[in-house]
Amino acid sequence: MAPSKLNVLVYTGIGTTVESVRHCIWTLRRLLSPNYAVIPITEGVLIKEPWASTCALLVFPGGADLGYCQALNGEGNRRIGDFVRRGGAYLGFCAGGYYGSRRCEFEVGNRPLEVIGSRELGFFPGTCRGGAFRGFEYRSEKGARVVRLKVAQEAFDGHVPAETLSYYNGGGIFVDAASTKTNKVEVLASYEDETAVDGGDGNAAVILCSVGSGKAMLTGPHPEFAAVNLHPQPTIPGYAELIDNLADEDKSRVDFLKACLSKLGLEVSLSDAGVPSLSRLHLSSLEETGVSELLASMEDIIDKENGEEWIRGEGDTFHIQNEETIWNVESLQQSLAQPDESGASSSSLTTDYSKIVKKIMPHEKGPPHPKLTPQFNHGLYFSSLRRYQKMEPQAEEWGNLLMYGEVLTSTNTILEKYLVNEPACPNPKILSKLSTGFTVSASTQVAGRGRGSNVWVSPAGCLIFSTVINHPAHLAVSRPVVFIQYIAAIAIVEAIQSYDRGYGNLPVKLKWPNDIYALDPTESGDQPHYVKIGGILSQCLYSNGSYQIVLGIGINTNNPRPTTSISDLLPPGVPELHLETLLARILTRLEAVHAQFLHEGFSSDLEARYYRHWLHTGQAVTLEAEAGVKARVLGITRDWGMLRVEEVDSSGRGTGRLWTLQSDENSFDYWKGLVRKKT
Repeated sequence: MAPSKLNVLVYTGIGTTVESVRHCIWTLRRLLSPNYAVIPITEGVLIKEPWASTCALLVFPGGADLGYCQALNGEGNRRIGDFVRRGGAYLGFCAGGYYGSRRCEFEVGNRPLEVIGSRELGFFPGTCRGGAFRGFEYRSEKGARVVRLKVAQEAFDGHVPAETLSYYNGGGIFVDAASTKTNKVEVLASYEDETAVDGGDGNAAVILCSVGSGKAMLTGPHPEFAAVNLHPQPTIPGYAELIDNLADEDKSRVDFLKACLSKLGLEVSLSDAGVPSLSRLHLSSLEETGVSELLASMEDIIDKENGEEWIRGEGDTFHIQNEETIWNVESLQQSLAQPDESGASSSSLTTDYSKIVKKIMPHEKGPPHPKLTPQFNHGLYFSSLRRYQKMEPQAEEWGNLLMYGEVLTSTNTILEKYLVNEPACPNPKILSKLSTGFTVSASTQVAGRGRGSNVWVSPAGCLIFSTVINHPAHLAVSRPVVFIQYIAAIAIVEAIQSYDRGYGNLPVKLKWPNDIYALDPTESGDQPHYVKIGGILSQCLYSNGSYQIVLGIGINTNNPRPTTSISDLLPPGVPELHLETLLARILTRLEAVHAQFLHEGFSSDLEARYYRHWLHTGQAVTLEAEAGVKARVLGITRDWGMLRVEEVDSSGRGTGRLWTLQSDENSFDYWKGLVRKKT
């Protein structure tokens, strides 16, 4: 069964260092994707957002724990403590370990560095004392070293190394941790080297504390630091040897850290391959001349040099490659492991994807050869598209032009960040060349876009795509752009249920405003329980008399992780579900529903179809921004698509007082972030 809580939240606010955050996020994404979304958050989220209900693990990386105290003492720590006591998991590396202890004693007697004081969380009921080894300097790696850890193998289930090496820079010892068994403290690893401070019983470097129904793991060293992510420090004696030593024992480090994460109740990745490298983008068309005509329309923004073609922007470069040269061995090898500008594989480093040249392969003579796109059958996609277009009289063009990559950053990012006219976005002219229905799809996303800055790795088996919609500005009042996400939700559910024989009764529903849910097939209780299987991300800009919308859609289709997929819902004997065919079905249904919307607006027919599939009629909500008013959901408004609710009294009867609401667009839970419509 997939984990019920899918977010791993990494604190990146006051007190953290860029390097510690970078190592932490890189390692956790490598070890936990695709089972979890590893998301950076700030103190504002911890204090104000309803993050706890979806959080599988809260992580505090290295830095300076006085900054954590400054940002979170009081309400922030109260919420963190409640989260752990109620069954949550906390992981604190180095400064996060000091912060999670009852008392911090750092560099006592060394006045420039000395920090002494109690800490509010107190997951470890004793003192974290450090630095365990001398030489620490803030904002420097001069005091860094490799430490050998003796692993308490008896504390783990399954294989775990007896020893491992870890990066260290300023962390502490958990004093007398081995003597605090009555306080439910378990020593998972201890320092083997002689330390500079008295650690009491156990010389504890990594501990696990039981806190109410939850757990807190605290570390002094940095087992999340990988050798491949360490920058050379030629001015620091012995630093190159430090990197080499860590690299030599990287497997034992990874095995130990995986065992620690499993001890916290997380499902770790079975693969050590890490985040895959970006692949080529294959541009193809249903019509014979489609690709040639698109390239011809882009002639004024294509640079030609030495027989090669480039589209260059302020921060991104696209190389339009010649299909004739794709079959040499070197090109095929590069498509499997594309280097970044430094020559290192993007799977081995924390990558700035904007610096990697995006390679576009136009296919003007037919779809890509199956060897180039082994995870996506273009022949099946285009044949399905033709078949469904015949079923939908108003579907003729959407999806005819397709750009596909085995591994992309994000289908929305490819269109919105790289191709949209925004400040600091590199290719402002391209989107104007793309017709409505131009679609980008991928098998794997390494930086999938969510709300705000949320990103994650989307695994193979998900249907991931983004479509361009040019919405005429003169229709903005009668056909507001906000309804695009609503008609997209209608189209997705109707496309799934009309996919083929036996799909009509699949329990797929809509969650306002932009999520797709399904009845959980693993639940057998009296009350139906729905789980998220997909989402819609609509991003809009205005240019040249029209709103340019990048509509991103992700649907769990055949993937067993991170949560329920459509394939889990299928009854025996129904036709097999194919990503390519489902993509074609959604695009044709979406084009037909969009055409109806342009003709009628959000008509009574579309409204009825929306309500037929949504989850919320009569749902009780609490309006936190309105002093806790109790209300029930009536529907959405036909003018601007806001949520319409009616206040109820203590008996649940309507008072006649109506509210028009919108999401605050920041909340981890829409229903806990409702605000009145701004007028």
